[in-house]
Amino acid sequence: MTAATLYHLVSLGCAKNRVDSENIMGLLGEKGYTYTPDPGQAEVIIVNTCSFITPARKESVAEILQLAEYKQDKCRVLLVAGCLPARYRRELFKEIPRVDGLVTPANLHRIPRIIDRCLSGSKSSALGRGEGPPDGLPRLATGQPHSVYVKIADGCNHTCSFCIIPRLRGPYKSRPLESILGEAERLVSGGARELNLIAQDTSFYGMDLYGRRRLPELLQKLARIEGLAWLRILYAHPLHVDEELLETMAGEEKVCPYLDLPLQHCAPDILKRMYRGAKGPGPLLEKCRDMVPGIALRSTFIAGFPGERSRHFRDMLDFLQEYRLDRVGIFPYSREEGTPAAGYPHQVPSRVIRYRYNRAMAFLKEMSLAGNKKLLGRAFEVMVDRRKAGDIYTGRYYGQAPEVDGHILFPSPGALKPGQLVRVRVVKALDYDLEGEVCQ
Repeated sequence: MTAATLYHLVSLGCAKNRVDSENIMGLLGEKGYTYTPDPGQAEVIIVNTCSFITPARKESVAEILQLAEYKQDKCRVLLVAGCLPARYRRELFKEIPRVDGLVTPANLHRIPRIIDRCLSGSKSSALGRGEGPPDGLPRLATGQPHSVYVKIADGCNHTCSFCIIPRLRGPYKSRPLESILGEAERLVSGGARELNLIAQDTSFYGMDLYGRRRLPELLQKLARIEGLAWLRILYAHPLHVDEELLETMAGEEKVCPYLDLPLQHCAPDILKRMYRGAKGPGPLLEKCRDMVPGIALRSTFIAGFPGERSRHFRDMLDFLQEYRLDRVGIFPYSREEGTPAAGYPHQVPSRVIRYRYNRAMAFLKEMSLAGNKKLLGRAFEVMVDRRKAGDIYTGRYYGQAPEVDGHILFPSPGALKPGQLVRVRVVKALDYDLEGEVCQ
């Protein structure tokens, strides 16, 4: 391997996968590899895959097959990393012969060594689940430098009946608090203004390492970093959102009053079948709003889970109508091999799942527009993301997380920089986005 060895990387799936990909890029950078955005110029092509649900798995396989065509050109190594090898392991070598290397999430730190073996002409793999990669891997951030994801833990201890993540990523593993703080300080020194905390369950942070949940303490320490403007919590589990966390959110100015709280359903009997408790989430949402004034709540729900009857689906829509969550994502149930739910009786027919999904999406579109209309005339501190065209900029107020929520478009009489905070008044409501004007 020489310093001229070029690699191309495609990252699929969620923000957690993106951080893994950035760690891969950091590791390869230390070994002298050079990234190229053109797969046709790369000697090494890496696909960091997602296999959470069937559509993600199909997308991953399609991407691998497409990039495998470059093996006829300069590409000498096609390596598949992430959740797909964790799920199917050595089947991938058999099904896609052009694949040279396989690496599971627990073995990301071994990628340079696997690539070296593949470059020598041997197929190679690192497929153990193990303890996961060591903390403190190098990282090459790929997104906008002012808004960055920080992974505070990996793996999951929950046994949700529809989810295969614990099998793919192993048990919950918190990063040491000091390590997270060190990375956060480096990111802010490099221009980050917003840190978005991610994990399979951010609200469980610290329990495995310290014997108690320490997300509130982590938030307090991160908030002391000079130059940081916003902290945001994504992927919090409703069972672990307690008063201490909500008090911290309300008391720390830099912590956005925003909580991503995947609820999955509202009907107690469906939640019980999901292994997510047997209580409806209404009281928790009320507590969040009581303790954190102005909080923006985001959630996800599953339509068509086994045993879901028409009344359960109607209950879900009624629940969304009553509680008016600020952002909601709906997913059609995906029957995943190896999960308890896949073997449940009373599987909902696919045509019914699709109908409920489409109906829920249409309902949520109307709800989103209605919610945006309530913001008309209000002024917010908006973080500038980018210049769109001419003097038009896009940005987000605290209630809009990067990539998953909408944004605010607004003209500015003067030049603005990404990460800059500017006060903007909402003047127009769209289905998912807003339009505004800079307050004079």
